[in-house]
This record gives sequence, structure tokens and C-alpha cells, in this order.
Amino acid sequence: MNYKQIRSSEVHRETTETTVHVVLDLDGEGEVLAETGLPFLDHMLAQLGRHGLFDLNVNARGDLEVDAHHTVEDVALALGQAIHEALGEHRGIRRMADASVPLDEALAQVFIDLSGRSYAVCELGLRGPTTGSIDSDLWRHFLESLAQTGCFTLHVRVLAGQNDHHRLEAVFKALARALDVASQRDPRRAARVPSTKGTITA
Repeated sequence: MNYKQIRSSEVHRETTETTVHVVLDLDGEGEVLAETGLPFLDHMLAQLGRHGLFDLNVNARGDLEVDAHHTVEDVALALGQAIHEALGEHRGIRRMADASVPLDEALAQVFIDLSGRSYAVCELGLRGPTTGSIDSDLWRHFLESLAQTGCFTLHVRVLAGQNDHHRLEAVFKALARALDVASQRDPRRAARVPSTKGTITA
């Protein structure tokens, strides 16, 4: 693998319930275009791209007449797959990182390991039944689905916050910062895979 290759990917996911198209460049400038039919989801995706310095284009059409579940889930699955594919063999990356982000009264911590192993523990503590017209429990499901196809370990904790919008925005900003650092190339690693096993597999 060329250590200096452009780390980008394009994923198209289509089911009878949704059609999702994701274009991702891990070495971008934070330019985001998100059109999912769910404005608050678009807002969270904008946080992820802008604060992670990822160029991200997400277009989704789903059965919103039913509810938001399928769209939220499939956007997460497609985005996770795009992250994993853009990382390729994970050569030279830092692999593990964490970030803490405050937003007014809210405080979120995110820990990530681009390990090839999918696992998520998410303690969001959302107070209301919905956030931005989306069932609050779907945000936990979004993060779990993202880790599933992204093939990484994810721990999320919201330590403080009265406002659910602030809690979630702090989470996505912290996720962006942690993912940015974990996916960065470490010049000391050269093109080596950051694992004693010599490989990171899905």
C-alpha cells in the first residue's frame, strides 16, 4: 500500500426502505453536505465533518412516512462502512484517541479504537422522548451502527447537560475530534499497521 495515498471512499446502500449515498475524504477540510430529510441528523453530520476535518457528502432518502428509524440506521451503517474503507489497511495511523468536548452546560467524552473490532457502549442520558423530531433512543442506535460497520470500538459518555440538543452536539463534536486524531498518520509508524498482530481485520 502507498502510505501517501488519498484516503477516501464512496458507499451506496440501497434497500426497500432507504437509499443512502456517502462520499468521504478523511484528509479533507471539513466541507459537509448532508441531505437526509432529517434536519437534526444533518446538523449532527455537519458537526462530525467540520470538527473532524473530513469532507463528507451524505444523501439519503428513506421511508420517513413510517418513522426516522430506517434512515438514521442506514445512514450510520453507510457512514461507518465509508470510514472503514477509507482507512484501508489502517497503516501508519494512531489508531486510538479520546476527546472531551463541552457545549455550554453539557460535557461529552468519546474514546475510540480503530481496532477492526466492532463494539459500542453509549451512555447519553437524554432526557426527552425525541430530539429534533427523532426518537432519542435512535441516537444510541446510530452510534452503535456506526461502530458496527466502521469496525471500531467506541465508548461515549455524557457527563453533564440539561439540554438534549447540547448533549448530542457535544457527543458528535467529541466523536469528530477523537476520530480525527485516531485516523491521523503517525510519522513514527511509517507504513506499519498499529497492531502487534501485524494486521487489523474487520
